[in-house]
This record gives sequence, C-alpha cells and structure tokens, in this order.
Amino acid sequence: MRYTIFDTPLVSPILYGFSMLVLKILGWRKEGDLPNVPKYVIAFAYHTSNWDFPLGMVLAFAYRVNMHWIGKDSLFRWPFYSLFRWMGGIPVERSKAHGVVGEVVRVFNENESLILGIAPEGTRSKVRAWKKGFYYIALNAKAPILLVFLDYRRKVAGIGPLITPSGDIEADMEIIRDFFANVTPRHPERATFPFVETKPSKNTASTDP
Repeated sequence: MRYTIFDTPLVSPILYGFSMLVLKILGWRKEGDLPNVPKYVIAFAYHTSNWDFPLGMVLAFAYRVNMHWIGKDSLFRWPFYSLFRWMGGIPVERSKAHGVVGEVVRVFNENESLILGIAPEGTRSKVRAWKKGFYYIALNAKAPILLVFLDYRRKVAGIGPLITPSGDIEADMEIIRDFFANVTPRHPERATFPFVETKPSKNTASTDP
C-alpha cells in the first residue's frame, strides 16, 4: 500500500505528538496495545456521536496505526482521489458481482499488510443491529478482528481483544457483545449491540458492509 497520512515521514510524528497532547488536554488516556500481526479488521464501537470520528482519528495517530477505510469508488474522483487515498481510503465498486465484501477481501489478499477500520453500526443514529460486512471480510480474508473502543464514562480510548472468526457467527458475536457491554458510549440510548443470529451463518460472503 502507498503512504498514508498515518505513516508519511515528518507528518506522522507531528500528528502523533498533537494527538497525545489532545488526549491529555481532554483528560483521556490510552489502554491496551496493538497486536503484532500484519493484517486485521478493526471493529470500532460504539458510534453514537459526531465526536467519535475525531476521537477515533486521534486514537489512530496516538497508536501510530496505519489504518485504512473503505468508500464507494465515486468518492475517489478528481480532485479528491489522491487526498482520500492519502487519508487511508480504499475505493470499492459496489456494482461488482461479488459485492463490497469480495472486493475488500481481494485487496487483503493482494497486500502483505493491511489494517482496515470499520464502524459496524454504520451510522451514529440508533439502528436495529450491526451490519455483518466487517465479520465476513475478516472471515474470508482469514484476518482477525481487533475490538477498539471509546469509553466516555472512564474517558478511555483503547484496544480490546483480537478475535479470530470461527465461522460460527453466533458464538463469535456473543464474545464481541460481552466485551462491548462494558463500554459506555457518549449517547448510550443510541447504542446498538452486536447482532446475534438464531442460527450460525455459513462461510459465505455478504454484500452488506
């Protein structure tokens, strides 16, 4: 992958220092360490406020993680193509037959290292359940899922456990649900817990990101 804002020489150290200062001023602290693995999917929760994105970016810079995100290909057109790619964006074509999950899995397979950040809720508004795409991307790319959180009650931004998808989505989501049950979002009334299906899903790709 090309340089991004997270690992560009000169820029990255400045943003690291700035982010650590921001955390200190706001009274937040980091918790946990990044795993020493080349590929994984970050499941970032909860997403209930406009503050989640800037705090998430501060957290990424503070951990010096070269994080990427996915966006529809129409966003990556002139004059924003280079800017969005530099910011870690990966363009995907939703119209392709294998869908978003298949497209992102292809990108994983083409790169020796890749860290992809996803907010499974998809929106800061309350939704019925988390979207499944992050799980199927990790499962089909044979990449683990790293749980990353913002706990507004404790003012802690940090790293949780690394989950290896087993293919039994019901069992895996129970583990993820138990972890995030102890995290307090900025607006708890908007929080959506990880879904739990009535039956385990098969190892098939989903087009729902």
